[in-house]
Amino acid sequence: MTATEKRWRINRPDEQLVKELQDGLKISSITAKILVARGFKTVEAARAFLMIDEKAIHDPFQLYGMKEAVQRINKAIQNNEKILVYGDYDADGITSTTVMKTVLQDLGANVSHLIPNRFTDGYGPSERLFRQAFDEGYQLIITVDNGIAGNHEVQIAKDLGMDVIVTDHHEPGNTLPPADVIIHPRHPEGHYPFGELAGVGVAFKVAHALYGEFPKHLLEIVAIGTIADLVPLLDENRYLVKAGIEALQNSTRPAIRALCKVSGINQQEINEDTIGFSFGPRLNALGRLGDAAPGVDFLMSQDIAEATLMANYLNEQNKERQAIVTEITNQAIAMVENDDEIGNSQVLVIAEEGWNPGVVGIVASRLVEKYYRPTIILSIDVEKGTAKGSARSIEGFHMYNELSKNREILPAFGGHPMAAGMTLAMEDVDELRFRLDQQARECLTEEDLIPVLEVDIPLKVEEIDIEAIEEVRILAPFGTSFAKPTYAIEDASIQSMRKIGANEDHLKLQIVSNNHELDAVGFHKGYLVDELTYGIKVSFAGDLQINEWNGRKKPQLMLQDVKTDEWQLFDLRGIRQVARWLQTIPLEEVTFIAFREATISYYESLIPNEIHEFSENISNANCCSYVVILDLPHNVQMLESLLNRVNPNRIYAHFYIPDSHYFDGMPTREQFVWYYSFLRKRQTFHLRQHLTDLAKHKGWSREMLIFMTQVFFELGFVTIENGLAKIVDNPPKKDLTSAKIYQERSQQMDLEQTLLYAPYKDLREWFDLRLNGQAVSEEEQ
Repeated sequence: MTATEKRWRINRPDEQLVKELQDGLKISSITAKILVARGFKTVEAARAFLMIDEKAIHDPFQLYGMKEAVQRINKAIQNNEKILVYGDYDADGITSTTVMKTVLQDLGANVSHLIPNRFTDGYGPSERLFRQAFDEGYQLIITVDNGIAGNHEVQIAKDLGMDVIVTDHHEPGNTLPPADVIIHPRHPEGHYPFGELAGVGVAFKVAHALYGEFPKHLLEIVAIGTIADLVPLLDENRYLVKAGIEALQNSTRPAIRALCKVSGINQQEINEDTIGFSFGPRLNALGRLGDAAPGVDFLMSQDIAEATLMANYLNEQNKERQAIVTEITNQAIAMVENDDEIGNSQVLVIAEEGWNPGVVGIVASRLVEKYYRPTIILSIDVEKGTAKGSARSIEGFHMYNELSKNREILPAFGGHPMAAGMTLAMEDVDELRFRLDQQARECLTEEDLIPVLEVDIPLKVEEIDIEAIEEVRILAPFGTSFAKPTYAIEDASIQSMRKIGANEDHLKLQIVSNNHELDAVGFHKGYLVDELTYGIKVSFAGDLQINEWNGRKKPQLMLQDVKTDEWQLFDLRGIRQVARWLQTIPLEEVTFIAFREATISYYESLIPNEIHEFSENISNANCCSYVVILDLPHNVQMLESLLNRVNPNRIYAHFYIPDSHYFDGMPTREQFVWYYSFLRKRQTFHLRQHLTDLAKHKGWSREMLIFMTQVFFELGFVTIENGLAKIVDNPPKKDLTSAKIYQERSQQMDLEQTLLYAPYKDLREWFDLRLNGQAVSEEEQ
């Protein structure tokens, strides 16, 4: 059994609905299953989703306050008022600022932009920066991707005599800021049909209203911010991103071409993954390490040399960000592993002086991935006496609600079920850890602490081909609320598997089911070669891709997880070098068992674990579920007893035996007769002097002659003294098979044939019968 580290939750789409969509839309079963899994129940709804176009865009004037915002902005343009676009330091904020500044410049406004520094002014409106804007003569501030929570700062701006238009998409509080206009898709007095726009989406709606027509030239910027901010890719967002990706693929904007170059991206192949994993992180790196404002100049640049220079800077900043994240992550992991107070807590609360607060959220996510526990990473500022950081959670632990129970030690915090940010006094960090640990122990079960793998689509291997995989792209873009599907192939078999890569840390295997084959690759899963065996049913989960090599295309499953509920037999027979097979065994999870004391003596210096000698006291209570059977038992009943008592999930069969009789075989009756006649004629025979010569003369093994002599001795046919065999006159009449040594050899040979030399398939069947309770003992036959 391979114990996956995750709980699989497999969605099983209604087969009748799948068939209806497949027939009605003329699509593959895979595409139809994805649509059904995503909640589409009619051909019409699915068709509308697939054929989404500009009609999905709602009238921007449906947003509450849009008419007033346009009037105030046009007035500022006409009067040549100084306008400040006030953004945020992440990719959504940078793109939002770019969109708003672009439309204002296009309309002839006197406009500048400002993005607060995360480290000096923090997130959102800053009183210091608003006062500075007043001193510099700005008369209108337009916030983008922030402002909805800036009640105090907006009031300051108003008191100073400036007008403020807030455009934002974050959750509105109970009291809205006293801005002149607030543009928000979920404005409490509004009725906009789609409330999940990103900050850049809201800015785009304002641009649409100001231009008086749909601004296609800004779609590429909107796509970047929308994907980077992880808003649901549904409704308007879906069209904005889909059309934006097409625009990016054909963009002449210097910044996009420069980003492609430093990212190693073919511009014609830009997709949502390109944006999410290449463009977004580079833009985010600016604000995580310092000043994000140059990101706007970069996106708006018209000079390719200037854009290339800036793209290289973004790239270097991103590399630095990655290095910082890695360093802090390693430090945090070391603290979890070496500090029992931290490591034993159900909620990981880790704080350290000097950690970059701009990346602690990423570090928290890394630790959740590693430990699957709610995690808070805090940066301590000794001068201020504060700890500031980010939290990431797991299912079952509502981070915002649990933090809310500790308001008296959390003067500033905010967030939602899966993530949060906070600031607290540094001396309260330990108290927060203690409280959250207690809270987690009350609400989290053992099962809650096992990560979940959501599997959207169970597939049969025969459904998978190149055309079906390519067709799935019609469902793109994938993202939040419309994630790229995870597929499962259940109860298939492994036809071949091997480790690949320079360090052999990756896995390549071939899956077979119903006589259909599929290649699969698992990066960093080479260890599974030592955990999977042939001849069992295995389930695989992952993503379907197309592997192209030398002009030939083949479907390929990129593995995320593998599991089997079957017991497994690992064949270690005949491998004499202990080091070769010992490294393939999880030593901390196995029990080594031997049936003979000599085996224990032989292996105790070679195996680091204790070796248990089989006894009637052995059971699954004092054994692991994985067992290594080091040697052959004395009889079948002993091995059957072991299996019955332990019921192992994995059996590593070594079956060491120092002297095998199997290939020598059992002497025939004719051989016994000849040898006895030979001894009777000689009357005496000196074994030490002449046995080897006799063996050569007859072409028999010396060991076989020794065995026959021992049988004759036990039956009383000969006497042996000082190496001299002497025939007995008038010996008792006994059958050869009545000799105990004969019976033991016969039994040993049967055991060797059954256990040591049987083909793997036959050996597995032998174990399978007994582990499934179907074996019939010899006494019952």
